[in-house]
Amino acid sequence: MQFPFRLGSRGSPLALIQARIVATALCSAHGWSEEAVIIVPIRTSGDKNRHQALADIGGKSLWTKELDTALTAGEIDAAVHSMKDVETFRPDHISIAAMLARADVHDRLIGAPSLENLPLGACVGTASPRRAAQIRHRRSDIQIKLLRGNVATRLQKLEDKAFDATLLAAAGLIRLGKGDIGYTIPLSEMLPAAGQGAIGIEALANSAAWSIIAAIDHQPTHRAVDTERQLLMRLNADCHSPIAAFAEVKENGIRLRACLYTADGQLSTAIDKFILQPSDAFDVGTLLLNQAPPELKSLFKVDVSFTG
Repeated sequence: MQFPFRLGSRGSPLALIQARIVATALCSAHGWSEEAVIIVPIRTSGDKNRHQALADIGGKSLWTKELDTALTAGEIDAAVHSMKDVETFRPDHISIAAMLARADVHDRLIGAPSLENLPLGACVGTASPRRAAQIRHRRSDIQIKLLRGNVATRLQKLEDKAFDATLLAAAGLIRLGKGDIGYTIPLSEMLPAAGQGAIGIEALANSAAWSIIAAIDHQPTHRAVDTERQLLMRLNADCHSPIAAFAEVKENGIRLRACLYTADGQLSTAIDKFILQPSDAFDVGTLLLNQAPPELKSLFKVDVSFTG
């Protein structure tokens, strides 16, 4: 392994903070000096195009493909990601070597103390199909308009009165030093996206870098997020899919909560189940589909008889 160790990252303020958190963890775990790890900012397709919904221009791969290319070409040793932004199906030669301990998984509402407090017909800005469906599920009168960009951009749009409210992940706000902004939405009202609050680090499978990264893995977080991602795989989920999922590792197993929605939020199905291992999430996906109304089930083009 040659030094300095090169961590690839998106160039947004939040992404760079997350990369520095990983760099600090690596230096601490291996007894390295700060100079042993450098951060290589890489501009992704998702950062270049902020005017269209991700689902319409290529999905979550727009956050990862340039980092994948740099990793494959040996230009970086590892790549740092927000796990909620990593697509369900990944290249075989790249794997998640570690995840750091998960931060707050909640969504924060900015602009009102609760969805119920928003005025009739209020305009909420979001680019997330999950958040849009969950909002419409509770308040069908609310207008949803596309809002993309980094945290500062979204907050400025709100200040400029372009929207009545927006939603942001609590973890990102906290990492940016803005943990006092917004109102926490209880999990009983809004489950997070799969992987929300978790920082993941990928490397080439079976590489020296993979072993170096694995030393900072937080296994409870890794098992929980793997469970959520196994569910997404079972559902063949993509950026268009309004799916919420949250797994917690407990002493007696893994508690997995999940919800599926139609885009308008009017149809939904939910489950709250204890399982023994992440792969059991496949069966939970089957249960979700089997209990879903036909119109909702039809959105997921999978064989519902498959049980993993």
